[in-house]
Amino acid sequence: MKALAIAATGMTAQQLNVEVIANNIANINTTAFKRSRAEFTDLLYQTQRMQGVPNQGGQSVIPEGVRQGLGVRAAAIRNLHLQGGLTLTGNTYDMAIDGRGWFQVDGPNGETLYTRAGAFNKNADGQLVTLDGYAVQPAILVPANATDLTVNESGEIFATVPGQAAPQSLGQLSLANFTNDVGLEPIGGNLYRETLASGTPVAGIPTDPGFGKIRQKYLEASNVDPVSEITELISAQRAYEMNSKVIQAADSMAGTVSNGLR
Repeated sequence: MKALAIAATGMTAQQLNVEVIANNIANINTTAFKRSRAEFTDLLYQTQRMQGVPNQGGQSVIPEGVRQGLGVRAAAIRNLHLQGGLTLTGNTYDMAIDGRGWFQVDGPNGETLYTRAGAFNKNADGQLVTLDGYAVQPAILVPANATDLTVNESGEIFATVPGQAAPQSLGQLSLANFTNDVGLEPIGGNLYRETLASGTPVAGIPTDPGFGKIRQKYLEASNVDPVSEITELISAQRAYEMNSKVIQAADSMAGTVSNGLR
């Protein structure tokens, strides 16, 4: 019976849906995490009778045909790049992007990676780096004797150095924008990689048109909504159970037929 195979595709789809929701909930406190959503599409239809063809008399056309659906499949897992809430941390090296844009960092093998998690620190050489030690682009070197660090909304970084009346300029942070943010490839560690689907990055200065502002001593929180995730989890669970009921019903019907033929 086709119902068995159709319901099986439904159970597989809802299993994937639950796994996506589980990942969202697991990262509810991950800095700058962007929640995902499973997208589904129906499978090919099996045509048993075409619509729009002449009827037996040839005087009119058949208004509706018979097309039987064969189930569902996963089409995409979409990352929803919506702004997360800004949380005050008080840490000098924490920076959040308020608006569009991505921090650029030097990844392994010299490739440029992108992140919105601005939980930065400085390494032994005084260079501004991520929690995993990847250097921020463009390079920012903090003097060893600096007593304070200030980052304005435009991404200009200044250090207070003993013996100098005016703050010392350390450089300018830049951001990158993409035509299609959802096309970026998440590779873990709050990092994303450019792909053909995302388009090429467009660099700019914070507060420029189309780019967000830098908020020092803040971090962007995850955009996962616990209430929404629990609601979707319950819905996915119920859908999985309904598909399993369909399999049980189809199996029972098949059993009735086979017993009747004995």
